[in-house]
Amino acid sequence: MRKSNISIFVPHIGCPHKCSFCNQNTITGQTKAPTPQDVVDTVETALKSNGDNKYEYEIAFFGGSFTAIDRDYMVSLLEAAYPYVKSGKVSGIRISTRPDFIDDEILSLLKKYGVTSIELGAQNMSDKVLAANMRGHTAEDVRTAAALIKKRDFNLGLQMMTDLYTSNRGLDFATAREFAKMKPKTVRIYPTVVLKDTYLAKLYESGKYKPSSLKKTVALCADLVEFFESHDIEVIRVGLHSSSDIKNNMLAGGYHECLGEMVISKMMYNRITATPPGEHQVFINEKSISKLLGNKKSNLAALEEAGYKLDIKYNNALKPNELRIV
Repeated sequence: MRKSNISIFVPHIGCPHKCSFCNQNTITGQTKAPTPQDVVDTVETALKSNGDNKYEYEIAFFGGSFTAIDRDYMVSLLEAAYPYVKSGKVSGIRISTRPDFIDDEILSLLKKYGVTSIELGAQNMSDKVLAANMRGHTAEDVRTAAALIKKRDFNLGLQMMTDLYTSNRGLDFATAREFAKMKPKTVRIYPTVVLKDTYLAKLYESGKYKPSSLKKTVALCADLVEFFESHDIEVIRVGLHSSSDIKNNMLAGGYHECLGEMVISKMMYNRITATPPGEHQVFINEKSISKLLGNKKSNLAALEEAGYKLDIKYNNALKPNELRIV
């Protein structure tokens, strides 16, 4: 049974800070705060479409800093969601929030209402980078919150942003290494996108901030995913979800609607080129053939140019995105 989220987006109503990159309405494509009835309607719609029990659902409150919103409102959303956890119709509740809005009292409340997974928007583990992007919290806040979450037996997720203002590849990898020390269950990687009406847009337009090219973004994310996987940390998302709002409001940055697939293609390229050039058999799950070939077979063309002649064979016993080279 595949795991899937029933996503409910809570707009930017709880966060006390305006980060350099933040235009939350554009990111979520939503400005209206959901009501408890909206939660019920969204969950019921998802459950009705799951008649063959294809998915194991988790209710996910995303889009804002969930534990920073008005307490009564937060509880009303949890009260609407909890009966589905109690009945076993969903496996749990996932939230995303800021690391400086986590403490023992809030964790007790979340536990009471069936929350099972907590994702922290850490973004970067350099205090200088966090300050430059007006995050309003420190790296130590992330470590403290992560430790509390794990101590209370929640699943810990960490979210990072690459290519933030004043960051670089070295600092992004330092962030990844710090994440690994906290041993999260999952990680999301969001390359920075410059959106209109943000402080970052002003920095970009003035020439003070120069985002990486898409090619460099893909290469960095491929290396980061390899790093996390080598530490048994699941990367559950690379890049923002495709959205017309983002496309219409984006000025620059590492965004592509197929970024996740491009990253996997790059990882496969890297794994193959780690072997000497020449003739090779490559075994792959047939579901992943498009990622091996790349967009318009660009990956295959690059490999041939580098001196690799591949005999591609299917082995569906391999996991999706896994390959074996002989």
